[in-house]
Amino acid sequence: MEGKQLAVLIALLGAAVVLFSSHSATPVSEFESWKATHGVTFDSQFENAYRERIFLENVAKINAHNARNDQTYEMGVNQFTHLTQEEFEQTYLGLEVPEEFQNIVSNEDFKMPNEDIDWVSKGFVTGVKNQGQCGSCWAFSTTGGLEGLSKSKGQLESFSESQLVDCSSSYGNHGCNGGLMTSALKFVKDHGIVHEDEYPYVARQNDCKIKEGPFKIEGMTEIRNLNALASGISSRVVSVAVDASNWSAYRSGV
Repeated sequence: MEGKQLAVLIALLGAAVVLFSSHSATPVSEFESWKATHGVTFDSQFENAYRERIFLENVAKINAHNARNDQTYEMGVNQFTHLTQEEFEQTYLGLEVPEEFQNIVSNEDFKMPNEDIDWVSKGFVTGVKNQGQCGSCWAFSTTGGLEGLSKSKGQLESFSESQLVDCSSSYGNHGCNGGLMTSALKFVKDHGIVHEDEYPYVARQNDCKIKEGPFKIEGMTEIRNLNALASGISSRVVSVAVDASNWSAYRSGV
C-alpha cells in the first residue's frame, strides 16, 4: 500500500513540475519573434528597447489602418517595422528629382488604355530584386527598363545595379545617397552595362570595377504627362520613379 501511495505522490509531483514549468516560461514577444525572423540584433539593451518601442508604435498604426473599412490596401509587419518614417526615407529613398520635374501638373484629358498590359506575364521583367540598406532605387529602376529592352531585342537579361552605383558618379549620381535614372541611362549610352553576375550587387558604393559594358542604348525619351506614359507603357517597359515615402508598411492591394 505504501508503495502505491509513493508512486502516486511521485506522479503528482511530476505533474506539478510540468505544470509549473509551462506557466513560468516567458512567452516570446512579437518583437523578439520579428527579430528572429529577420535575423536582426542590436548592439545594446538601450538600442533594443528603443527599436522595440518604434516597432510597437508601427504595429499599432498597421492594426489601426487594417481595421478601417474605407481602406483599399493592406499594411503589414515587415523588415522595416523597427524604423521611423524619417529613417526609412533617408535609408531607402534615394531619387534626386530635378527642379524642372518637381512642379509638373498634368491637366490634359487622360485616355485610359483599352486593355491591361502585364509585362511580367509577357516575360519582360526579371525576378524581384532587393536594394538593401542603400538609396539606390534609381539604379534598379534603370536596370528594369533596360532589362525589358533586352527582351524586346530577343532575350531577357539581368543587368548590374552595382555598376551604376559605383561608376556613374561623374554623371551626377551619388551611389547609395541618391541618383536619377536619366543620368544612369546617359552613362549606359556612353559606356554600356554588364550583367548582374559579372558585377553583383552589394548594397554599398565601392570603387568602379568595370566601367564598360556590351549592352548600350542609342538614347532615351523623358515622359512628362499621363498620355505619354500610357502610350509608352503600351509598347515597352518604362523606367519610373514613385513617391514611396508611405510604402514602408505596405503588404497588398492598391
